[in-house]
Amino acid sequence: MERRAGASLARRLETVLGVGVSSAVRLGGGQVGEAVRCTLADGREVVAKTSPGTSLEVEGFMLRYLAEHSPLPVPEVLYVDSDVLVLRYVEAAGGTSQAAERHAAELLAGLHDITAARFGFERDTLIGPFPLDNAWSESWPEFYADRRLRPMAAAAHDRGMLPAEERRRVERLAAGLPARFDLDPPPALIHGDVWRGNVLMAERRVAAFLDPAIYFAHAEVELAFIDLFGTFGEGFHRVYQARRPVDAGYQRWRRDLYQLFPLLVHVALFGGAYLSGLRQRLDRLGA
Repeated sequence: MERRAGASLARRLETVLGVGVSSAVRLGGGQVGEAVRCTLADGREVVAKTSPGTSLEVEGFMLRYLAEHSPLPVPEVLYVDSDVLVLRYVEAAGGTSQAAERHAAELLAGLHDITAARFGFERDTLIGPFPLDNAWSESWPEFYADRRLRPMAAAAHDRGMLPAEERRRVERLAAGLPARFDLDPPPALIHGDVWRGNVLMAERRVAAFLDPAIYFAHAEVELAFIDLFGTFGEGFHRVYQARRPVDAGYQRWRRDLYQLFPLLVHVALFGGAYLSGLRQRLDRLGA
């Protein structure tokens, strides 16, 4: 739902862009900040994001990295500092279509074809308000255990959202993960936060991916996130599987494993039903 935006952000945009703001309305859907759609005096339409307590410079960097190094369509970054991010507005049709989901599969398969020598990234990034430790690692299970599961369980516990017993279960799983792992995946560049609110559709194509949380990971991490939130349907999976086959271990146990991290993120933010989903996956994983 759109609401009138405050005048203070409009004044800020006039300062950083050097052009006046004719109109501004808030856009719904933000989880940790807010977005405002603005029409500038020169006719351009932009979206300005603010997120108190979270540096938007990181998001601006990630969008520019994807624009330069990947096939994903992303909004053009017009200005960014720690407090505000200004993006060129991307027109979207709303909803989804089978053709757009197939296009998303092609785009994400192409993204996952981009590889690196190790897991991690050249700098730390973010998912929502939470920092992602991307120090390079040769071992994927060690990276996932030590840079994702343990820190996110600690953050959720410190916020009072994750009970001590569930934190201990995550710790036990993380400790045994290197010995349990059953394959040696190549590092793949992932978007990291592909839910419906972060995918803008334009009729038969994807117009833009928003709010990335990029690093080099096992590509199945992306698929597990998509499956957790029902981002895309069967058509997406058929096209993706044709490009990048996924073995039976994903359905058998790795999907549950990789859904633990986004569930921990959502437990930390919202608690509630996400804690039940986390427990279910820990049960199935024998943790």
